[in-house]
Amino acid sequence: MADEAGNREAFRIQEFYCRNMDAPIYARLCTAIADGLTRDSRTGARILDWPGEPTRDALPLRFIGGLHALVQAGADPGLAAVFQGETSDSDAIAAAVNAALVTHDDVLWPWLDGPPQTNEPGRSGALIVGLLEVARRYGPKIELLEIGSSAGLNLLIDRYAFDLCGVLVGPADATVTITPDWRGLPPAPTPIDIVSVRGCDIRPLDATDPAVEARLAAYVWAETPLRAERLRQAIAMQRAKPVDLVQSDAADWIEARLVEPQEAGVTRVLMHSVVWQYLPEDSANRIRAAMNAAGERATLDRPLAWVMMEPDRAFAHQVIRVKSWPGHDQWHVVATAHAHGAWVKNGVEDEDKRRYDLPESAKVEAG
Repeated sequence: MADEAGNREAFRIQEFYCRNMDAPIYARLCTAIADGLTRDSRTGARILDWPGEPTRDALPLRFIGGLHALVQAGADPGLAAVFQGETSDSDAIAAAVNAALVTHDDVLWPWLDGPPQTNEPGRSGALIVGLLEVARRYGPKIELLEIGSSAGLNLLIDRYAFDLCGVLVGPADATVTITPDWRGLPPAPTPIDIVSVRGCDIRPLDATDPAVEARLAAYVWAETPLRAERLRQAIAMQRAKPVDLVQSDAADWIEARLVEPQEAGVTRVLMHSVVWQYLPEDSANRIRAAMNAAGERATLDRPLAWVMMEPDRAFAHQVIRVKSWPGHDQWHVVATAHAHGAWVKNGVEDEDKRRYDLPESAKVEAG
């Protein structure tokens, strides 16, 4: 049953995330929508009557992506002033949004039909911390399997270079270098050799398609131009050399990959970021079972690992966890990070460890 108050509250929740992620323009926009969205358009009414769970469905990000697309297309000067930070009064922002809804109702309506594709190359700067931990445990060679790959931009993780507080990882001639704001001690220099990278998605996107590139760009927050440029460069890397990305249910794909022959001396790694919350419960349970069964078969010569970057919603950041077999079959938190990889905090304090052990954390843990 639709709950208008709950649907408005989803935008206030998103405002909290935006504010904590240093996105003041989007924070103001979320507040204005929560307080001032009207039913003067079909799309506005659809948002207020949303039948699902709006935060889980990422309803605010679906809608704001559509608004940003209008701005990027030069279709609405009033919205452009909002996204450029020139209009900051909440009532004025709400008026601009409602006017855009009336003018562009048919254009904005389809943006609510599917989840946002916030495929973010910067997340590789956090995921690599988990992969370095795997390499430290078992040796440098890694066979990487990613679920929920979206447009495959993190399937380029073997082609990106990383500057992690002065510790350099990845190819020296990379066209994209990811340099997160580093917090905590530098990572221990660890040799790593990602020998293969494959991924799947239930609805994969071809980032090299200009229409898809424009859609991905619309989901990049307006106050982060460096993200927009990195997205453009990552897509250019895909045009130069495609990634191995297939359409598949995540559980089906992982079950099939885990029974394939594994090369000796290579660690097989399941990796995902901001994916687990979108999986049906049955799929999540199947992946857990398949990984645990494969873990029981794993040996030091053919190890298995699981690296995830999934949200701690209470604190509006991501938690990077690692589990591996043999010998490390409990989750270990190696870092926390900004949702788009703007900063990475290496390691966690004792207080953080206690918090992540609380039952509430089960909502974001994969196993």
